[in-house]
Amino acid sequence: MQELELKNIKKFRSGKVREVFEIADKLLLVATDRISAFDFILNQPIPDKGKILNRISSFWFDKLTNIIENHKITDDVSKYPEELRQYSSLLEGRSTLVKKTEVVKLECIVRGYITGSGWSDYKQTGTVCGLQMPAGLLHSQKLSEPLFTPSTKAEAGEHDENVSLAVAKDIVGKEVFDIVMEKSLALYCAARDYAETKGIIIADTKFEFGIIDNKIILIDEALTPDSSRFWPADKYVVGKDQPSFDKQFVRDYLLSLNWDKNPPVPDLPVDIINKTREKYVEAYEMLTDHKF
Repeated sequence: MQELELKNIKKFRSGKVREVFEIADKLLLVATDRISAFDFILNQPIPDKGKILNRISSFWFDKLTNIIENHKITDDVSKYPEELRQYSSLLEGRSTLVKKTEVVKLECIVRGYITGSGWSDYKQTGTVCGLQMPAGLLHSQKLSEPLFTPSTKAEAGEHDENVSLAVAKDIVGKEVFDIVMEKSLALYCAARDYAETKGIIIADTKFEFGIIDNKIILIDEALTPDSSRFWPADKYVVGKDQPSFDKQFVRDYLLSLNWDKNPPVPDLPVDIINKTREKYVEAYEMLTDHKF
């Protein structure tokens, strides 16, 4: 599935991966098989990717409720409102009915290992998102404590930007900031520790939060290969790039091309599509102990 329209159901918005529909005071999140990289939606979908993302998010939402409530109402299509029943076959396995919230205007990123843009920052400045780091860290090294490195939540078509903790606090206010930072770090640590028992390193991840009835809850997706870096623990070697279960595999392919990250976006070859699907399936099965 690359796109979705539901007749007589109002579309709330269309993201890079998810189609969001409004059902009274609730939202229906539908995960398509689209994949994005470098802020572009790629031409070819990854078969079943949306179903895998939806199941992984649902797994974490159920598992982490002791840390914070989340927006999930149900992912059982037989319990959806009556007007959605005719679309059950389209929605089965790739959708979740959720509470509608006021979105907290921060991307809440937690880094447990130094990699990606954090590694680039560190090599140039000795800092990660403005936070001073110890000298002598190696690429992909585990940090002594996870870092909370928020970014702005950009409008569609614009880029998120890393911001200092002080600026983030100004954006959302001290009370909200303190809660989302505490909960982000607690969620990451719980997920990291669990994933390690399943042979997966969660190097970093991104959370989003919303406010409903004056309460902050977890929203959007949670700890998926789209919002996180997942590394196979048995192949982890500090000091270099790591093999991954996530869309870094697609990014690495695109980086191997002579592409300037401007349109037109290169096509993905069949073998890259198939291998990417295999990696998403493998991550799901390792984390949940369920066959896809």
